[in-house]
Amino acid sequence: YKRQEVFNFVEEMQKQLDHPEFVVEYKIDGLSMSLRYENGELILAETRGDGINFGEDVTANAKVIKDVKQKLKDKPEYLEIRGEVYMKNAAFEKVNETQELLGKKVFANPRNCAAGTLRQLDSKVTKERDLSMFIFNIQQVRGMEFATHTEGYEFLKKQGIHVIDDYKVCKTAEEVWDAITAIGENRGNLAYDIDGAVVKINRFSDREQLGETSKVPRWAIAYKYPPEEKESRLLNIELSVGRTGRITPTAVFEPVRLCGTSVSRATLHNQDFIDDLDIGIGDTIVVYKSGEIIPKIKEVKKEKRPSDWKRFVIPDVCPVCGAKTEREKDTADIKCTSPNCPAQLERHIINFVGRDAMDIKGFGTVYIEELVRLGYINNVADVFVLKTHRDELIDQGIIGKEKNTDKLLDAIEKSKENDAYKLLTGLGIPNVGKAAAKAIMKYFKDMDHLKEASVEQLTEVNDIGEVSALCIRNFFTDEKNIEILDRLKEYGVNMQAEETETVESVLTGKTVVVTGTLPTLGRKEASELIEKYGGKASSSVSKKTDYVLAGENAGSKLTKAQELGIPVISEEQLKEMLGI
Repeated sequence: YKRQEVFNFVEEMQKQLDHPEFVVEYKIDGLSMSLRYENGELILAETRGDGINFGEDVTANAKVIKDVKQKLKDKPEYLEIRGEVYMKNAAFEKVNETQELLGKKVFANPRNCAAGTLRQLDSKVTKERDLSMFIFNIQQVRGMEFATHTEGYEFLKKQGIHVIDDYKVCKTAEEVWDAITAIGENRGNLAYDIDGAVVKINRFSDREQLGETSKVPRWAIAYKYPPEEKESRLLNIELSVGRTGRITPTAVFEPVRLCGTSVSRATLHNQDFIDDLDIGIGDTIVVYKSGEIIPKIKEVKKEKRPSDWKRFVIPDVCPVCGAKTEREKDTADIKCTSPNCPAQLERHIINFVGRDAMDIKGFGTVYIEELVRLGYINNVADVFVLKTHRDELIDQGIIGKEKNTDKLLDAIEKSKENDAYKLLTGLGIPNVGKAAAKAIMKYFKDMDHLKEASVEQLTEVNDIGEVSALCIRNFFTDEKNIEILDRLKEYGVNMQAEETETVESVLTGKTVVVTGTLPTLGRKEASELIEKYGGKASSSVSKKTDYVLAGENAGSKLTKAQELGIPVISEEQLKEMLGI
């Protein structure tokens, strides 16, 4: 952590070794992985073990990382190299944007995202997320020899392997410190996160002489940069609305220079964070860069506070559309409640065309983003007007050529025939998912009756509580929503629930969770069968669950059922219970 500690290390090495050389290089903030080659062919990629267990075999995923070479130009008998798998900041932002659009949890930082991506079961996901890799060491080699670490790097570079950028060879403590300082000054300009610098002995014979402890090599140290801090004045707090409706406050302050770059903005996360900081416009704040990359506010200098100061409070109306906002249960997030908020449009359309809602096959995220950007879609009703723009869509190639465009337009037309519960699911009413929508439409039969329902009538539906009922009532009292529903009706979208015959059985009124792979039934077919015989198909196990229908690879739901003492049945047992 200190200059003197670096000098002490260099001087100790000079005492023990004959004119040692030192290599100073970036310490990348990622996940360690080794690559093993036999006769120039990649045979294994493995994460670092924990000292007791071996690491994980991640060969399939490693092969889709562009920096991982599967064949070497030269072919040593055996070569094992180690490096760091990481994610560039641009790639990380793209992944989180996709996660948010799909309604999934975003990653906290690039390192966590890289670690999770490398361990994905589906290598297609790994490839899409665009991981990178630096090699920082040759672990073992047979069939050739290298005298120094940097000689090994030169060999690897000839193979097209990406090694650590901008490493420096040094001979004195001053040179080592200058190299560490240079990395520190440049770290704000890098396309990826680093969490320090590493100083290594260059000659392999010197490394062997020094050896290693049970945890770390004696021939290397890592230097961590102290966070640079500066005072600034808070000028404003801007509010932005994300694609999920979440409102994010951002501090705007007088520009200060940190880690080689000028910064003037930092996220304030949510109201709880604002309250904890006790921050308001006009405050003098202390700013630093977390991980030397992300600007953050450390504290408020309250002794410098202006006389007319007020703590900032996020308003109860959306800054984009003016709709009411509310705090999401069990979180610190404040969200806009309007599904028609322009800031949420892409996310809303993705939900509307998705499998659980209108199930419009082939309507991918990329098409939605482009159609929204070009103004073809401004709300869900506009999806059904796209056919009037057919020629324009084909000319611009938004969806593709004639065949692809017509295929999607046909799928949109076909979706008009869906059961009305799918439409209700797609409207994006808070607390109304697929299961709730099914129960509601089964009770009210059509959208017109639902539109007029009171909170008391809504709570008569099984599993619809007062909070959900209020959300539904608020939705149907909004003029914009009524206008959209009227348009959907005009375009021929079905507003009626399908009449389904329910058979009285042992499942009537029972809740069943389906998990794992069943012998003959798909998940959807099993759920439909349960509902046909009067049961309710649920996606999560709780104390209210009556049965868990389990197949192969049932996983955590089966474990939870066993812990709660819930009866677990097979597909065969289910059919026996139903007499089919």
